[in-house]
Amino acid sequence: MPAPAFNVDAATQAYMAELTPAQRASSDAYFEGGYWLIGWDLLVALGVAWLLLGTRLSARMRNLAERLTRWRWLQTAIYAAQYIVLTTLLTLPWSLYEGYFREHRYGLSNLSLGGWLGEQAKGLLVGLILGTLALVIIYAVIRRATRTWWLWGAGVALVFVIFVATIAPVYISPLFNTYKSLPDSPLKEQILSMARANGIPASDVYWFDASRQSKRISANVSGMFGTTRISLNDNLLKRSSPEEVKAVLGHEMGHYVLNHVYKGIVFFGIIIVLGFAFVRWGFGWAQRRWGERWQVRGVADVAGLPLIAALFAIFMFLMTPVNNTITRSMEAEADAFGLNAARQPDGFAQGRGAAVRVPQDASRPGQGVHVLRPPQRLAAHPSRDGVEGRTPRRSAGPPPGRRHTARRALGTPCGAGIATAVPARSPVDAACRPPFVASVVWTSGRP
Repeated sequence: MPAPAFNVDAATQAYMAELTPAQRASSDAYFEGGYWLIGWDLLVALGVAWLLLGTRLSARMRNLAERLTRWRWLQTAIYAAQYIVLTTLLTLPWSLYEGYFREHRYGLSNLSLGGWLGEQAKGLLVGLILGTLALVIIYAVIRRATRTWWLWGAGVALVFVIFVATIAPVYISPLFNTYKSLPDSPLKEQILSMARANGIPASDVYWFDASRQSKRISANVSGMFGTTRISLNDNLLKRSSPEEVKAVLGHEMGHYVLNHVYKGIVFFGIIIVLGFAFVRWGFGWAQRRWGERWQVRGVADVAGLPLIAALFAIFMFLMTPVNNTITRSMEAEADAFGLNAARQPDGFAQGRGAAVRVPQDASRPGQGVHVLRPPQRLAAHPSRDGVEGRTPRRSAGPPPGRRHTARRALGTPCGAGIATAVPARSPVDAACRPPFVASVVWTSGRP
């Protein structure tokens, strides 16, 4: 007797039915509000740039650097330090709303205000080091290659992005979380076996204490050039079944095996070259119109950095659909790979499906479940911004007819820019600016 045909839509709706209307409304409010944040982030960036240029504060910061030293590279470093600290302070109120108050409103953050500020301070310190280094090199290139600076500058920015993505798992991420080897267990051996079967050069599995910051679940296969490591957070371990964990790691291994980080670098390299070309055109136009008023002498003048930041913010905003398309394509490929590698369709659907939950806070009735992707889609990337932890899995198995689940991922890569004044959405984001990129496999939930 032939088996009945499998109805994907019915299976999808069966999972979706586990959410109450109130839970879905809360989820939609959080995620759809995130779309508006993209636009508000741009306006904040433009507002900060206008403040620094229009009041000629940027020019005064440059003049101070010139009075302190005659060495151009040191002048750039002094200006860069002033710029990074000042823009961090100017955007702090918006960052507080975006990264602290909004996250607490939806019950997603575990940080106190003091803890959140401490995380931001660490991000600022790392950002000062990396951002100053990047800007010193880029401005040296701009001064030397007066006509082709935009092309050479794009190359330097891309190399710096690769450098940060390489060192991040080993040197940056541990500044914000404690990473430990996962104790020996059947689950650890199954994860390593899956890694060996797919040619991933990892000899250990690490877990990190993300619960000190957030209720989100997260996992990744990160690093390049010998720094590759498999990591998963304690929220995933505590609130997911072994099947769900393997499904999540199968997806993450897909990014590594399918070379998404390298493909992402190629795509991003094209975007950043186009971005520098846009900045070259926009800077020349703006300087001719307002340069004398702003006391900006030219593109090689560090006082023009706020203008470069504003132009990059505009360009990356316009490139959002392109970035989304690239990300969605990679996520769909990783989904298919993960299903084949882990062989856990139910774990896949339950761990990263529509019912993506955070634990109920008894002191806050109604704050419990948040699906941070549109309800039509079954899941989101488990380690990107919108994905949260979920309540412990029920002992009962899934209802009949849920053996397979179609899934479409939706997400955006972290933006990229040169010293953009857009508030960072996590300390790791802050540490990567400027310039920064969160690669496909190096991700962090918003604390």
